[in-house]
Amino acid sequence: MAEFSQKRGKHRDEDPLSSAVDFLLANARLVLGVGGAAVLGIATLAVKRLIDRATSPPDKDDGKEEQKSIEESWQELSLLKASTRRPKQRRDDLSQPLPSSAQAPHVPEPAAVTVSKLLSPNPPPPLCLTLQERLLTYYQNHVVVSESDITLATQLAGDIAQELQSYLHVKFPELPFGDLSLSSPLHDGLEAVAADRTCLLVPLVLEPNLWNFIPGEDTIANDPYYWVIRRTELEYFPRGSSPWDRFMVGGYLSSSVILEVLRKVLVGSVNWPAIGSMMDCLIRPGVASEELLLDVQHDQLELSIAIFPTAASEERSLLAKPQEGLLENLWQQDFYQAETSKLQELDSADSGVRRLCLQLLQGICKHHPSLNRLGINHLAEVILHLSETETDWAEDSLADRFQQVITELIGYLEEGSLPCYFNQHINLFSSLQEWEIDDMGFALYNAVTAPELLLA
Repeated sequence: MAEFSQKRGKHRDEDPLSSAVDFLLANARLVLGVGGAAVLGIATLAVKRLIDRATSPPDKDDGKEEQKSIEESWQELSLLKASTRRPKQRRDDLSQPLPSSAQAPHVPEPAAVTVSKLLSPNPPPPLCLTLQERLLTYYQNHVVVSESDITLATQLAGDIAQELQSYLHVKFPELPFGDLSLSSPLHDGLEAVAADRTCLLVPLVLEPNLWNFIPGEDTIANDPYYWVIRRTELEYFPRGSSPWDRFMVGGYLSSSVILEVLRKVLVGSVNWPAIGSMMDCLIRPGVASEELLLDVQHDQLELSIAIFPTAASEERSLLAKPQEGLLENLWQQDFYQAETSKLQELDSADSGVRRLCLQLLQGICKHHPSLNRLGINHLAEVILHLSETETDWAEDSLADRFQQVITELIGYLEEGSLPCYFNQHINLFSSLQEWEIDDMGFALYNAVTAPELLLA
């Protein structure tokens, strides 16, 4: 078979028609773009092989093999029709310009690559990769975070949480804080690209008979995403009966007042240089950030810790986040734990790749200048919605599901609304500006027919 390939290559060097075909393929990308060049490449390559085989002198011993190769070429032309209808799985590298006979020697067939070469330190790049292979390669090279970084970041964040909890108990002995806990993709096996951020939750232990959670629809903001915590039973338990009454504004527990008190503690009271010295790192509170942030610099990594006071009931968890205007005293409902738990439940039931797909999308969005405003909550919610209608999340379906998520996300961006999986009345795009939605939609729209553009 190798001898037949060499004869075909030699005949091609002498054939001006083959040189013209080579020139056409080499310039297809410039004229037609990536998607068009890929389709033209498949068709032209198949026709080219037919011409080469028809014009080359037949070998006596290779008659059967040549006939088989011609049949394979017709099969390739049949595949072209299928690829124009459903361009999800195609060989993207065929869109690359092929070397002409005057520029480069004949490239050996892929079958000639030995196992030893594949396992060598610098293996030659494969001639063709499916989208599935490209996604897995991108995952390994650009998304996966090393176990050492995850372990170190988790240890640093955990030690800082213990130190802060001890300080809060000493500083505010009258306030019943719960156990501080870490909550982020870093600790749930969903981190992508780098172990550079985590969240530290500071639970407020509220008396259930004195505080009532009011849904956002019943507030002045009329936003189901934000709740208020109202003080009750004032006629029987006057102000001062609860230690949290000092943070009350207008009969409601104020998230902004609690944030301000904790900010003063983080910036002006805690001895972070001493704590950092014990941990062999440098810890600085984020003075310029609206969030309560701690920036940690270690020899091996840099970590940002966002601190959120939280109030929880049996059915929901609310976060104190910096807001503006009427929202400054409201509490935002947190769906992160519900999202990650649901994804884990679905993947465990069918050995699916939803979480892997989520990590891939996170990595792509973090690297893309227009998509970095899409957070893990947006991506997780799209996957959860898609899981309602698409049940095949097996590993070999990763590429199809990846493309479907992109298509679904474009649809939500066009509508300017991403309904929350757990509350359809909540629009998770409500905090995005119109120009941000347009930028993200344009970037994803270009990747519908050529998803490999997102993996560049």
